[in-house]
Amino acid sequence: MGLASRTLRAFSTRDLVLIAVFAALGISIKPVVVPIAHLVAAPLFIPAGALAGGLYMMWLVVGAGLVRKPGTATLIALVQALVVMLTGTVGSHGAMSLVSYTAPGIAIDLTLLLIGHSACCLRCCFLAGIVANVTGTLMVNLIFFRLPPIPLALTLTTAALSGAVGGIISWQVLRLLRRYRVVAGSGRACPVAGTGAECRQVLGSAVVDPPAVTCAASLARGSMGPERRGA
Repeated sequence: MGLASRTLRAFSTRDLVLIAVFAALGISIKPVVVPIAHLVAAPLFIPAGALAGGLYMMWLVVGAGLVRKPGTATLIALVQALVVMLTGTVGSHGAMSLVSYTAPGIAIDLTLLLIGHSACCLRCCFLAGIVANVTGTLMVNLIFFRLPPIPLALTLTTAALSGAVGGIISWQVLRLLRRYRVVAGSGRACPVAGTGAECRQVLGSAVVDPPAVTCAASLARGSMGPERRGA
């Protein structure tokens, strides 16, 4: 209880409310998208969850992008696991839900930690979506399906494509939420590859794509002539 208490203390009431909201969104969208995905996945003999997973894994990425604290995706996934396990709702894997649901959240947090991002740009959301859906699909396969190598490779490829789409959508959702100030951005700096600088994700009230801009400080320096910089 000591560890759990210390972990939860790092999250504000606002953070916990957002975590609960995105956990609920991920659970509620699953019964809608999975039956539709069955129509496409069944003829290909791949699990429908691999195809539809990107659309409910994306809420883990959105939550991580709004809260911007280590362990956010894991906590969202853990809440989902407990809810589906206790209620027996669509998508429940019984006691193994603690593994199959929580693993994608852990994978997102580890990935973002390793690359030094926080669901703060298109590229890291894209990668987080792929990692989440591939991890979730792999866990379900190890627990239930035990597919042979070739069908498993096809399933994981489908999961990666679906996760990539979910990651892109999650970035667009984050941009809209911040642009219209539904939820304020944290303004945390996002590392930009190739610029040698850090570009703030939020400049004023507008959200800026890191690949499309250079750091505001770099722009300011570049606009000054040598004589002005010397002065």
